[in-house]
Amino acid sequence: MPFSLKKFLPHILILLGFIVVSLAYFSPVLKGEVIYQNDIVQFIGMSKQQTDFKAETGEETYWTNSAFGGMPTYQLGARYPHNYIKKLDLALRFLPRPADYLFLYLMSFYVFLLTLKVDFKLAALGALAFGFSTYLIIILGVGHNSKAHAIAYMPLVLSGIILVFRKKYVWGFLLTVVAMGLELVSNHFQMTYYLMFLVIVLGIAYLVDAYKKKTLPDYFKAIGVLIGAVVLSIALNATNILATQEYVKESKRSKSELTINPDGSPKEVTNGLDKDYITQFSYGIVESLNLFIPRFVGGGNYEDVGKESATYDAYRKLGASPTQALQESKRAPLYWGDQPIVEAPAYIGAVVLFLFVFALFLVRGRLKWWLVGGTILSLLLSYGKNLGFLTNFFIDYVPLYNKFRAVSSIQVILELCVPALAVFGLVKLFNNSEKNEEKLNALKYATIITGGLTLVFILFKSSLFDFVGANDGLYRQSYGQDFVEAVKSDRKAVFTADSLRTLVLVLLSAGAIFMYLKDKLKEKWVITAFCVLILFDLVGVDRRYVNNDDFVAGIRMRKPFQASEVDKYILQDTGHYRVYDLVSGPSKPSYFHNSLNGYNAAELRRYREVFDFYIAQNNINVLSMLNTKYIVAQDEEGKSFPYENDEANGNAWFVNNLKAVDSANEEILELDSLNTKITAIYSPHEASRTIGGVKSNFRTDSTSVIDLVEVKPNYLKYKSNSENTGFAVFSEVFYCNGWQAYVDGKPANFMRVDYILRGMPVPAGNHVIEFKFDPEVVKTGSKITLASSVLLVLLLLGGLFYEFKRKSSSSE
Repeated sequence: MPFSLKKFLPHILILLGFIVVSLAYFSPVLKGEVIYQNDIVQFIGMSKQQTDFKAETGEETYWTNSAFGGMPTYQLGARYPHNYIKKLDLALRFLPRPADYLFLYLMSFYVFLLTLKVDFKLAALGALAFGFSTYLIIILGVGHNSKAHAIAYMPLVLSGIILVFRKKYVWGFLLTVVAMGLELVSNHFQMTYYLMFLVIVLGIAYLVDAYKKKTLPDYFKAIGVLIGAVVLSIALNATNILATQEYVKESKRSKSELTINPDGSPKEVTNGLDKDYITQFSYGIVESLNLFIPRFVGGGNYEDVGKESATYDAYRKLGASPTQALQESKRAPLYWGDQPIVEAPAYIGAVVLFLFVFALFLVRGRLKWWLVGGTILSLLLSYGKNLGFLTNFFIDYVPLYNKFRAVSSIQVILELCVPALAVFGLVKLFNNSEKNEEKLNALKYATIITGGLTLVFILFKSSLFDFVGANDGLYRQSYGQDFVEAVKSDRKAVFTADSLRTLVLVLLSAGAIFMYLKDKLKEKWVITAFCVLILFDLVGVDRRYVNNDDFVAGIRMRKPFQASEVDKYILQDTGHYRVYDLVSGPSKPSYFHNSLNGYNAAELRRYREVFDFYIAQNNINVLSMLNTKYIVAQDEEGKSFPYENDEANGNAWFVNNLKAVDSANEEILELDSLNTKITAIYSPHEASRTIGGVKSNFRTDSTSVIDLVEVKPNYLKYKSNSENTGFAVFSEVFYCNGWQAYVDGKPANFMRVDYILRGMPVPAGNHVIEFKFDPEVVKTGSKITLASSVLLVLLLLGGLFYEFKRKSSSSE
């Protein structure tokens, strides 16, 4: 066997093992089944129009009319030319979903630990501890694929950075470029932003170390190399980044011009999201302990407590049949933490956390302080409003922090740091240069801290905690005090059961280490024991929340929505109009119609404001100006029906008057009573910026018409006829970047009117008016990505040649 193959054979076998493990956990994919992910179902509904357009024409559309009245597709899976780093990503994700993401977790963390010079057996163990961390599995179950995608590449990015700091400049640079490029491909900038925090902590650790060792020139050389690598990785994703940057300025994540709320109260003016929205999902301080004991605060919002539970008995006493009581007991409201919705606990593992504490007493140096620093920062920031002074500081003063919500998700950083340091605890355990006395002391302290804390919780749970949930008052009103007491009884029961489980796992882990230190177990058996314990621990909890029951036939995900009788009725109308659905879920309407509904965290800001002020209140005036021809509602018997709005303004119309307004507040408030069929409101600043000014009054008569004659998601064609120069309003959402207007084939200017619509002067006579969405940002970005991809290939070839020459010289 050639030496090179022998050298890489263990790694090949480990990677093959990761494939087997990934497919084994998500085994239904081998039968062609697909995991049912609610968020992906919503995404499919939102992206149906652009998917169909691509299938029919072979072209990509960067605009969709099917959601929120119209929006760019940049955050809906748009594909860009020359995005070769995306092709590499797809090649790495060769397994069926979601096994592909689990494999990425394992592979990426394995490479990360190898970069830190960990033996391949322990690196594989650490990869399993990271990959099966409950939060990482749960997000796959609910469909947070882009988040999982970004998390999976985090360890790979850190691998490249560490190589550079270790003066492996060529390979460190190339790995950082590729890994960071893949990280950005995931298009989850919140996770990438959180990774930056961990990289900053790593940089500080290396800076302190370089200062102490008087190697600051090497440190700053590494920083320079890394800056170059990041710049190139950004260039590889230039189109997506530039498009997102352009769009975010118009999305609800940007600063609003309004200073009032829909109810007229003063609005908090921020440069990003509102603080309440940012901190809605704030991790409870006591809740931190579910990192160690899975159902410390009850687990998820709905837990299966079974037939032997107090909740089951309570339902039976309320008159439910045995079948009904059993069904309801599968959704027992056991969670009593601080967050509004929790699918499952963010459990890292009793075994992993025990090893983490063990490592705290053995591991020294910058590695320890980097991982501990990242863990503490992550945990403190996850508390959100429960640690207000720190969170408010970051929201107010740290750039971009106020662009992201769900602060609890920053715990992904500690979910990376904790298993990494845990593995280094085992590295130190097996290091013969370390004194046995220190190892025994570390074992003693870790066992006392983790085991002792668990024992205290078991013995004194009733004195320490009240087990009262935020919604217990509602349950009390609906079902009575006895029902609430039954639920609290089950909360205590699962608390006790999982605490005992954790205590046993801690003692087994401590026992394995103790037997090794007493020469009763060999190293390989200790590693095997921990592999079994970690998988038993984490997979056992993971399977409570993501298992084979979550898989369905592939057709249910490919075609998740079925047209109702109401949908079929509306679809008989082949015109161009909008639908507002008050009955269906958020994205089902987008699957079948041009809808005012939608499901996305970054819709256009002005549309969201109009929605909150008027659409959500069923204001027929605003619905009509958006050409909402059908409103789906329910009758008194709960049956859906389509209300046909005969007052809808149509696709375009000539107005008599233009009314200037002085502020965004005035502009949006005018919509409440404005007769949009004859008058349009505008901002003089907007008019001067886009079309250079406009007169106020226009003459219209019965011969003044404008008809829509051709429709595509990214193209609209109208024919107009008017005896006089007029001003046309189009019931299309205004977006200043990418849409170009043409009159008789010649470029024309248009402006924003009625807060969110398009308007433009139209000359007298017969004319053809066209709107084309052809964003310049895509063209510019594609050129950059092509050039940067060529540069990366040249650098890679140069790196290979350099290494070949270096090894040839060293062997002479």
